[in-house]
Amino acid sequence: MPWELNNDRPIYLQLMEQIKLRIITGEYGPGDKLPAVRELAMEAAVNPNTMQKALAELEREGLVAAQRTSGRLITDDIERIRKMKREMASGELETFFRRMSRLGFTKDDIIDMIEKQGKE
Repeated sequence: MPWELNNDRPIYLQLMEQIKLRIITGEYGPGDKLPAVRELAMEAAVNPNTMQKALAELEREGLVAAQRTSGRLITDDIERIRKMKREMASGELETFFRRMSRLGFTKDDIIDMIEKQGKE
């Protein structure tokens, strides 16, 4: 999955979101070792300090744990990962419903559209 960054929000927040996405999609599995900070920074084309800040925040959230001799590991707490996945999905749905509402669609309109889309 390529790193997609833009200048509308702080880069470290975008890095955090993309690492979380990689965790919930299984690209980084529970207990997996993350690549080194410099390697991740090179992949994302960002300053290593920015990547370090993103990883430090993920540590603070309990999604990543630093091991002195083996680098950083993804949490092996499956329930925490599931919870994060549900929270991210909920945020996406909120954004979707808000945008559709601005377009003038009601909740029933949206449900009808989704049902029709599923039949096609």
